Amino acid sequence: SVYLVIAQTNPELKSRGINVLIVDKDMPGFQQGPKENKLGIRGSDTCSLLFTDVKVPKENRIGADGFGFKFAMQVLAGGRIGIASQALGIASGSLELSIKYAKERKAFGVPIAQHQAIQFKLADMATTVEAARLLCLKAAADKDNGLDYAKSGAMAKLFASKTAMDAAVEAVQIHGGYGFVKEYHVERFMRDAKITQIYEGTSEIQKIVISREILK
Repeated sequence: SVYLVIAQTNPELKSRGINVLIVDKDMPGFQQGPKENKLGIRGSDTCSLLFTDVKVPKENRIGADGFGFKFAMQVLAGGRIGIASQALGIASGSLELSIKYAKERKAFGVPIAQHQAIQFKLADMATTVEAARLLCLKAAADKDNGLDYAKSGAMAKLFASKTAMDAAVEAVQIHGGYGFVKEYHVERFMRDAKITQIYEGTSEIQKIVISREILK
């Protein structure tokens, strides 16, 4: 029923003219659009917010005038650690289900886990999942300890999101035809993984952030 909206209230000031506003759903001119029919993360609703001459009182502003841009950057930086953790969860789930299936599914008289082709896939998945986990922990520790976490957060999101996508695709491959069936969760992991490379800043944006940090 209440929305935090980051809006430019003074275009002439550019980034210094951005503020954070509390918008109530019942304010005249405000409307929530229909829910989007998305590829993945369907448990999280996404919709457009429509504003038609909405008047927001000054007391609904959060922070000092012009605080909005700084607030947005803080939210993005912290959010990247959260998205990296989400990606890590998807990657870990993909690995766990792949290991379980590889031990149960038999081909040529033996579990497919005994075939080197599957073993190599699982080894690569396990290694990248563990690396993503350590990057997530590093970024979270930097934030908790009051350190600058722009670089570590971007690195965690960049790597963990790629790991999630790669692991989910491999999980579907390991499951074969069953990986394409909704009764098996790996197809959902593949659909859910992609968004982690997009929101809170695309993978390309993370590379820009990282390069800026290391070139300071």
